[in-house]
Amino acid sequence: MVFELPPSASRAEVLRVRAGELRPAVTDWLAEEVPIAFEVNGLSHAIMLASPIDLEDYALGFALTEGLIDRVDDLLDIEVEPAEIGITLQLRVTLRCFMRMKERRRVLAGRTGCGLCGKDSLKEAVQAPKPLISSTGLDGSENLYLSKAALQKAQTELLARQSLQRQTGAVHAAAWCDGEGAVQWVREDVGRHNALDKVIGARASGLAEDEVSTAGFMLITSRASFEMVHKAVTARVPVLAAMSAPTALAVRMADQAGLTLLGFVRSGDMVVYTHAHRIDTGCEHHGAGKDSTWT
Repeated sequence: MVFELPPSASRAEVLRVRAGELRPAVTDWLAEEVPIAFEVNGLSHAIMLASPIDLEDYALGFALTEGLIDRVDDLLDIEVEPAEIGITLQLRVTLRCFMRMKERRRVLAGRTGCGLCGKDSLKEAVQAPKPLISSTGLDGSENLYLSKAALQKAQTELLARQSLQRQTGAVHAAAWCDGEGAVQWVREDVGRHNALDKVIGARASGLAEDEVSTAGFMLITSRASFEMVHKAVTARVPVLAAMSAPTALAVRMADQAGLTLLGFVRSGDMVVYTHAHRIDTGCEHHGAGKDSTWT
């Protein structure tokens, strides 16, 4: 039997109460979330819940940020296979990446307990990725100096391009923006991590190998958790701007990795948590140092 991809949203008849008054039944839209199974060279890897859209971008972004591949060329093929109760993403990667993944699975299987127990496992779980600035020089991220106007422009454009959010009110979004605040790619998903993976995948597949991929910033509608910072740094993103708050662990990782982390980015306001040298706040006391926190 051949199955089609499910829609990103479905109709539902609902009752609404407004100002204490029951209104007549109306048609509303609900965001779909679907089990997505990742298989790498035929080997089951993970199952996620996600919106069933932009799945090729999701596969590439997930593979990059989870360390399944090192670069775009390591992902040789993607097949999207809808089934009755979900979708399987069949990823075919290079032999080098596949053997590394199998070795890591073998090591985890040999440990006692859940596989994340013990000092070595915990250290691996919160280990910061490679810093944005290499010891041999700049990687492009120091060429960025963002203004408040650029951040506000990006937020306005992102909100205007959240079509699934307007329809359902139930999804997150992530956008890659250039240094002037123009939105280049937007992706939406019921999961904030999925939305970020999708836009990372879209950005990676849309860039030539010789382009400076760090000359811009990522804007997300959610909070900035440890995982979101980890994914951003892994994808060589110099600035992560969140419309909500970060966690303490996210701030520590951002500082260690050289990522500029912003929170509460709303209508020109922001809180700068780490590496403020990439942000023109328009304030007199700008330049207080990378460890300063400004509002």
